[in-house]
Amino acid sequence: METITPNIEIRSVVAQCLRTLTTSAENKDVITALQTLQSYLDEGSDSRIPSVQRAEFRRVHFTRTLRFLVSNIQADWVHSLKAQQRKELWDGLFLKGPADQTLLVLMEGIGEPSINLDHLISITERFLQNGGLAELLWSYCLETGPSDSPQLRETLQGRIVGLPDLLANKLQLNNKPLFLPQQYYPLLATEILSALENVCQALRNGTDCSLTFVAQVLGKVCVQGQSGEFWHSVTMAPRLSIHTRSDMVWQRVCWKLLQDVPQRCMESVLTGLVQSVSRIIGNIVLTNKKAQFVITHKLLLLQYKYETRVLRVLLGYLAADRERRPLLIQVLRAVSQAWANPSAVKHTPIEQQLYVSKALLLSVNLLDDSELHQLQSDLLQCMLGGMQSHLDSSVVRIRHMGMVVGECLSSRMDISETKLKFEYDQDDETRELLSLMTAHSDDESDPEPVSSDDELTPYDMSDDQEMSAASPPRYLRDCLETLISSEDPMRVELSLIAAEDLVRKNVFAAREISVELTKVLLHMENKYNLNNFLVLRQATMVALTVIDCIPVTQYLTTEFYSLNYSLRQRLDMLEVLVFAARELSSPVSEKRDPSVGVAATGSSGLSPYVNDKPVDWRQEVEKRIQSKTRRLRKGVTQPAPEATPNRYAPVAGHFFFPLLRNYDRPQVTFDLLGSDHLVLGRLIHTLGVFMHLAVNAPVATQMGRALLDFVWSVRYHVDQTVRRGVLFAVCSLLMSVNSQNLLADFGDQLFETRSWLADVAEADPDGDCRDLAVQSLVLLDKSLKKQLQN
Repeated sequence: METITPNIEIRSVVAQCLRTLTTSAENKDVITALQTLQSYLDEGSDSRIPSVQRAEFRRVHFTRTLRFLVSNIQADWVHSLKAQQRKELWDGLFLKGPADQTLLVLMEGIGEPSINLDHLISITERFLQNGGLAELLWSYCLETGPSDSPQLRETLQGRIVGLPDLLANKLQLNNKPLFLPQQYYPLLATEILSALENVCQALRNGTDCSLTFVAQVLGKVCVQGQSGEFWHSVTMAPRLSIHTRSDMVWQRVCWKLLQDVPQRCMESVLTGLVQSVSRIIGNIVLTNKKAQFVITHKLLLLQYKYETRVLRVLLGYLAADRERRPLLIQVLRAVSQAWANPSAVKHTPIEQQLYVSKALLLSVNLLDDSELHQLQSDLLQCMLGGMQSHLDSSVVRIRHMGMVVGECLSSRMDISETKLKFEYDQDDETRELLSLMTAHSDDESDPEPVSSDDELTPYDMSDDQEMSAASPPRYLRDCLETLISSEDPMRVELSLIAAEDLVRKNVFAAREISVELTKVLLHMENKYNLNNFLVLRQATMVALTVIDCIPVTQYLTTEFYSLNYSLRQRLDMLEVLVFAARELSSPVSEKRDPSVGVAATGSSGLSPYVNDKPVDWRQEVEKRIQSKTRRLRKGVTQPAPEATPNRYAPVAGHFFFPLLRNYDRPQVTFDLLGSDHLVLGRLIHTLGVFMHLAVNAPVATQMGRALLDFVWSVRYHVDQTVRRGVLFAVCSLLMSVNSQNLLADFGDQLFETRSWLADVAEADPDGDCRDLAVQSLVLLDKSLKKQLQN
């Protein structure tokens, strides 16, 4: 009987206080009732309520009291309190009691319809600002209270993690800054850190603690996509890094915290953590299979979004401990196999191949001599097979990647004294790969140049001109004769420089020898190492094609499939045809500077395919609207542009159709549908350019039908260069063929084309292919919608 008397007494007092608040009209009675209820929350030796009764009130009656206050938030007795009285007595009941019950009641009250929502929101703000979350987490670390149900813990964790979403849905545009994710989750990180500090102090004092609840909250935060705001805040990761540097208690707490994270959340937690520090993880990679899979496989071989710094941290973590180094060897074997896999080189995005290359080089650089000797056969097989797969690729970036990795591996393995060395143009990508094999040092600086002639004044020679004994040719036939028979480098160079100008100024003479001069230039080699040789040679061939279009075009398109031409010469033919078609489709300029043309692009801009992605459909539609918009102005207006004939439209078929004639006939030195992927991709791209330039031409529909039939058989080609060319050609077709004729002429193929484009946009491993497929889908759907409406 003595054990239940306090319970009956507390129940009676609480019931009397709540009855008073409900029925009393006297302000004095209301204040007395609130003070009585708050006395059960007072802590310390001066409290007049026994500790047993206070604990009973917190356990049994506190939630009931808070729910009563929330349900009567609009009552007259609440509004009769002064602002200070309401803050101390009414709000104080929420802020002094158990934090978990307070948070649950506040979230429950905010979720219900209420016209006084601002009051509950202000209490929630004060709860967060006064360390309510830290108190809540610390109470579960101590586990002093009675054991609650797993469902209650799950609900409470959901309220803690999902508070920004819950309040954003309720408040919408009236949301408070503290409840926004960019402020709330750093605050939660600070509160978790505070709870962990209490845990460390309690362990030093011999008190046992549990980290299960905190670990579950941490897992929920990361699995909901907030690991960035949480780990990368100014508090969490840096403070943990500092604490774990030399404090063994902190290290044990952090390791135990990660061990208690639920398995379903482990990947999200580690993914956010490895970007900051690795010392916090400890040896979890050895004790947890899910963590081992994430760190040694998924973050290295399946994902490729992280910076090089993250790869350094990840692989450095594996190499930093003697027990973890066998995993580094395991990682290196897996990465080397992935890098050397021919199928991966063909079917994975370039960004992922670059990521794997970085991981391979960083792993090799972390090996010591004994480990390197153990893996020498694996690395040699990786180097030989992987280099072959990369060098066979038609993508320049992939070939350069294979060259750099091959050089680095041969240098590190030191097989004999001969080391691999390739010739390639260095860029930021290749320089970064090379830097992965060297140690970083900020103290190194370039030595100052030493000169013994500093006191001498340099002589200005900027206006000097080089004296030449030869003079440039004045007639086109002299130029041709020099290019055929002369052995004088100076005369050959002067003839090349003058050739384009002579062709454009002497049209009749050029037409007499156009095919012969084109043949000479096509077979000409740079045996004298002349500057701008390729640019000058190409500019002259383009001028010849423009001046005498049909004969030169027939010659180039016929020779493209002939025997005994190198791949470089076949690519030259396609480039000349593209430049010539572009010039013919452009308006004729009255004052044309012969030096401004193909040669003006410089030696680095020879290829016409660098920026040949089709114009965005919005830009194309806007341009057409602007061209057909009539503007009325007062006063002086600009004269209308003079109409000029499109020189390309009448001859578009001569550029296009001969290139489709013999593509499926393998020659002795040329197999377009076999191993010569680069030429096939460039051919399809060239046909797409011709299609794009033939917009509104009478032959455009016929060209489009032939082009679609040609590319349909290679739309699933293994080489990404070919697939890009196919998608570019389809996009050009959709932009060039009149939308009114599209459904009538291509109706039987359009819906199958749309299904294929949707598959490419979703599943193609190459990003450019996906972008082109999306753009083509937009153009196709726009045309189909317009025609179906009509």
